[in-house]
Amino acid sequence: MGIAYLGAAMAAFMAGIGSAVGIGIAGRSATGVLSEKPERYGQLFLQVVLPGTQGFYGFVIAFFAMRTIDQFVKAEALDVRTALAILAGCLPIAFAGMLSAIHQGKTCSAGILMTAKRPEMAVKAGVLYAAMVEVYAVLGFLISLLILSAMKVPGATAAV
Repeated sequence: MGIAYLGAAMAAFMAGIGSAVGIGIAGRSATGVLSEKPERYGQLFLQVVLPGTQGFYGFVIAFFAMRTIDQFVKAEALDVRTALAILAGCLPIAFAGMLSAIHQGKTCSAGILMTAKRPEMAVKAGVLYAAMVEVYAVLGFLISLLILSAMKVPGATAAV
């Protein structure tokens, strides 16, 4: 069970750490801009919080992994092979979430600095460029979700 729970923990912690770092990077840039231009708060808020989505993706996958573990434990079918499969299923969002959140924070930081000088570009370049980085976190989330969803508990009947 420890191996399987390691996967769930990695999904939550690595994506969460990436989000915390990414928000920190963007937040430092925003506080610098807001010290001079507090009226830009609304434009900058989305760019600061955007790297936080990866932490939520990791949390959701950790929840799904723990649910999957519970189903296998109840069926007395959790062996090392299945535990390794659960761990492997959690890795895409763990790594994609962590790395994309950090890089999204850097992208948002650049967008924040640009918004300070050219506020009309806040959404066009600031948010849209950051959303391009988000795509890879979403892909990691989807792969993890598909892997965990594809795991079949022996003896389980299909839901009607």
